Amino acid sequence: MSERGTCSGIPGRFAPVVDRNRCEARADCVRVCPYDVFEIGRLSQQDKAGMSLLGRLKSAARENRQTFVVNPDACNACNLCVEACPERAITLAPFRLMH
Repeated sequence: MSERGTCSGIPGRFAPVVDRNRCEARADCVRVCPYDVFEIGRLSQQDKAGMSLLGRLKSAARENRQTFVVNPDACNACNLCVEACPERAITLAPFRLMH
């Protein structure tokens, strides 16, 4: 597991985005993230509605479990999650807090 000091970015500038059609909930991102940005959860009907047929079939095989970004403003953009994801389902995108 990485140390908090490994990520030197500024929190809140970027946040991970999970591709629902690729994620297989292997939790590598959960294990490597030093800021608790991710957790594994179940897809809602709304989540599944935006997925491809293949993506929905793959998620059904995993009991509709996937990775969720639950603490995006804590992301330091260190890229550890992107590198750890075997499905290449995570990218970083600019993040703006909505007030």
